[in-house]
Amino acid sequence: MSIRPITPADIPALFHVRPRTRENALTLDELRALGITPESVATWLEGSTCGWLWQTPAGEVVGFCMAEKDAGELLVIALLPEYEGRGIGGQLMQHAESWLAQSGRTRAWLTTDIDPTLRAYGFYRHRGWTDWKIERGMRWMEITLPTDVER
Repeated sequence: MSIRPITPADIPALFHVRPRTRENALTLDELRALGITPESVATWLEGSTCGWLWQTPAGEVVGFCMAEKDAGELLVIALLPEYEGRGIGGQLMQHAESWLAQSGRTRAWLTTDIDPTLRAYGFYRHRGWTDWKIERGMRWMEITLPTDVER
């Protein structure tokens, strides 16, 4: 299996993975209501957003992560449930965090569910993310990025 940057050709696979996550699974209609469509993702990838995916040797996309460098936001990490617990999510997050740091960001942030019993919360905490605030029914987390990365 391998990690590689997301290309516009990968967008359909992203919309296959995202609704199938164990926690915080959103339907295609729910994503659309949030303004997340194949067209919007393509536009984001042309701008200040970058992403990475994990694919099997057969080419199946099993997870992905995306970040937006201007705001320093980790936008999404999604993984098919049968691939959890293999370190894939951590490697995807490392790519996003490193890219944000290389882009000159000293801090990154994300939003997640306020429920601290969800796996995502423990995953983020294990990676060094800390609570920033709870607002509008969401938990906001942040991490200080290393400043000694190559740009």
